[in-house]
Amino acid sequence: MKILTHICRVLVGVLFIISGLIKLNDPMGFSFKLEEYFGAGVLNMEFLIPFALAIAVFVVIFEVILGVMLLVGFKSRFTTWSLLLMIVFFTFLTFYSAYFNKVTDCGCFGDALKLTPWQSFTKDVVLLLLIIVLFFNKNLIKPIAGPAVTNTVVLASFVFCGWFGYYVLNHLPVKDFRAYKVGTNIQEGMEVPEGAPKSEYEMVFVYKVNGVDTEFTDKELDKIPADAEFVDRMDKLVKEGYVPPIHDFSLERDGVDHTAELLEDPKVILLISYNLDKASDAGLAKLNDFAKRAGERGYKVVGATASDETVIADKTANFNLNFDYMFCDATALKTIIRANPGIVVLNYGTIVQKAHWNDIDEVSLP
Repeated sequence: MKILTHICRVLVGVLFIISGLIKLNDPMGFSFKLEEYFGAGVLNMEFLIPFALAIAVFVVIFEVILGVMLLVGFKSRFTTWSLLLMIVFFTFLTFYSAYFNKVTDCGCFGDALKLTPWQSFTKDVVLLLLIIVLFFNKNLIKPIAGPAVTNTVVLASFVFCGWFGYYVLNHLPVKDFRAYKVGTNIQEGMEVPEGAPKSEYEMVFVYKVNGVDTEFTDKELDKIPADAEFVDRMDKLVKEGYVPPIHDFSLERDGVDHTAELLEDPKVILLISYNLDKASDAGLAKLNDFAKRAGERGYKVVGATASDETVIADKTANFNLNFDYMFCDATALKTIIRANPGIVVLNYGTIVQKAHWNDIDEVSLP
């Protein structure tokens, strides 16, 4: 049992550290995932959405610290209890998400490793079993060194996590795992390879039967009662086909799609704010001088946002912005850059630079 306990100790500790550090590299992305879980269609805890980022930072730092504490044998009782409570909660969450098909990616490993809902649940079940072994054998988890060393290691881990989280939130993730990383050509990312599998759909008819909306496929039409009332017809996805890495990027203004022309231009700068109401005032205040400097060097400067025209007009007037905004899907903009506002430099559709508004003065404009 001692050997099994130590194997579980290493596996759980290392996995918690790796998983936590990947999410700590991009706490903003993890907060977006938490907002999905807190939404009305999942846990219906919308009052927590404003605190999603703070919760995300706390959870990922705690995850890393627990992994370190387990490996060095620091306060084994507190550590095993914390691990058990955390994994029970996340096992419930991933089961709920998988069973009801609410959130298609748990975000357990950020964008570095995508897991389906059932894969996430399976992973948590395995972790739960390993942690149960640790919980009932906590007396076998001994410190690997004296109190001074273990205390120093845990404290140093906490300080490092705090600094790292602060750094990436005020700049950008150190490692970009997303589809829009520097070097990516957006046009190529949107292409579907020849022969790629296509999505399959089936027609579904909704009828009100005895006051209840009931679904019937196109092969079950003979089962519809004569007194049933037609409600709706829709196409339901049966099997998802190939989805290109970039599939929701477009830039529109006044109903006109400008995507192609911007992706074919050698010098384009996108000033991105997925939500202008949530954009940093200090960041918006820096955009005018930057846009003017970029324009003088031959760059086409375009704002990209999912906010409506009223908000755009308000922000443009308040900050005297000297460039136009185009509409783009909020999820796409959140994926492109973890800054609000953020700067993306394009060369014939290839992303050559990305910067947080704090680093706007470091953007190279050759």
